[in-house]
Amino acid sequence: MKIFISGIAGFLGSHIADAMLAKGHEVIGCDNLIGGEKDNVPDDAEFYEDDCNDLERMQKLLRGVDVVYHTACTAYEGLSVFSPKLVSENTYLNSVSLASAAIKNNVRRFVHCSSMARYGTQEIVPFTEDMICKPQDPYGISKYSAELILRNLCDVHGMELVIAVPHNIIGPRQKFDDPFRNVASIMINLMLQGRQPIIYGSGEQKRCFSFVQDDIDCLNKLAFQNDVVGEVINIGPDEEFVTINHLADTIAKLIGFKLNPIYLKDRPQEVKLATCSADKARRLLGYQTKYTLEQGLSEMIAYIEKKGPRPFSYHLPLEIVNELTPKAWTDKMF
Repeated sequence: MKIFISGIAGFLGSHIADAMLAKGHEVIGCDNLIGGEKDNVPDDAEFYEDDCNDLERMQKLLRGVDVVYHTACTAYEGLSVFSPKLVSENTYLNSVSLASAAIKNNVRRFVHCSSMARYGTQEIVPFTEDMICKPQDPYGISKYSAELILRNLCDVHGMELVIAVPHNIIGPRQKFDDPFRNVASIMINLMLQGRQPIIYGSGEQKRCFSFVQDDIDCLNKLAFQNDVVGEVINIGPDEEFVTINHLADTIAKLIGFKLNPIYLKDRPQEVKLATCSADKARRLLGYQTKYTLEQGLSEMIAYIEKKGPRPFSYHLPLEIVNELTPKAWTDKMF
């Protein structure tokens, strides 16, 4: 098949590309390089430095494509409260543009990578796919809005849709010099420079972290299985539900770093307890966790050590700066 991957130079998109090429498929993709790096793109993939919001360009690139994986997104929950235009434009509008181009080119299936942010704060955890979505930041609202319009367009025009919900993915190739997202990568990059990590609030927020290779097999199956069409499927572990404090402590022990975190006030709209049930992925896709959190973090540490720790790049604009804006960003504390 001919597979198109938006965000192919990014963390998740590049790993999907590797797996598809290994199975003998033709892979092409685009990336505007806001959060991706050209070095991530597999040599055998056909790469275009283009933005999904460029409808005319997408219509040309998707000619002859069988399956689209839409991973391109400015996936910034916290930043979206302060840069809502940037995040919504590259989360909601880019999804509409890419879907429109796919429909025009008679693409058979559209695999949309959504986010756990769709759920917001729920009364119970783990989150299950049948829960009423209550997104509580502009990113989560944009992600869920994209799901709604994609479902509408696919129903009307006859394109198959699968909505994947990968969450808190970690692993090699994750951008580690980005001060606005990827908490594990940020902590590793700081500690390898001999600097203390910054933690928002009490650090008792809880998450399950998902090593990328545990998710890839499931994501690949979404292009081919007939029983997943029209489904929303959480992809990621529901084991090792840990606090951010525990995450920092685990990284410090693996590196051999004396930990004394810097605590700042809570970020607005941050969900405190967030993890997803993997039961549906187990049933439909044979999902299983092969990497423990410690094993996944060890792989990340090795990757960042090899690449070399980097200064943080404040590469995105803050559209709203007021008393609520995190000091870590306004004062460039990373």
